[in-house]
Amino acid sequence: MTERSPAVGARRAGPDDAEAVARLLHDFNTEFDTPSPGAAILTRRLQSLLAGPDTIAYLAGEPAVGVALVTLRRNVWYDGPVALLDELYVEPDRRGQGLGAAMIRMLIADAEAQGVSAIEINVDAGDVDAQRFYERQGFSGVDPDTGERAFYYSLEL
Repeated sequence: MTERSPAVGARRAGPDDAEAVARLLHDFNTEFDTPSPGAAILTRRLQSLLAGPDTIAYLAGEPAVGVALVTLRRNVWYDGPVALLDELYVEPDRRGQGLGAAMIRMLIADAEAQGVSAIEINVDAGDVDAQRFYERQGFSGVDPDTGERAFYYSLEL
């Protein structure tokens, strides 16, 4: 299923788009000096993941210059699944043109249509540009019940 937003060319990706998704994810990590297993390995993984129900990707531009990668999981606190926006990337020379916002709008619309209960995003503390971007899209960095700042912890195994 491929949907397009004609204003900016955002669409939902399928398994046949694995190479484009992988290239952009690899470029994202390279830009920010983060290790990547390489586009070829990512392509192989994405071909399988994008064919299943729990991994969704959106591409923006033609050819693709932006990507959003989302994973779904069940959660005891919600009736529907929770979506985690794993990555959002737009090539540097195409930023500020609404491509990221178009992918987020498409993610939110799809999530609502599919009964997703919440969308979560992890943002580095120092990445104030990303924080402002997500806040403009309606996300909050505070707990809605207490108003306390939200934090993310992880442990790689």
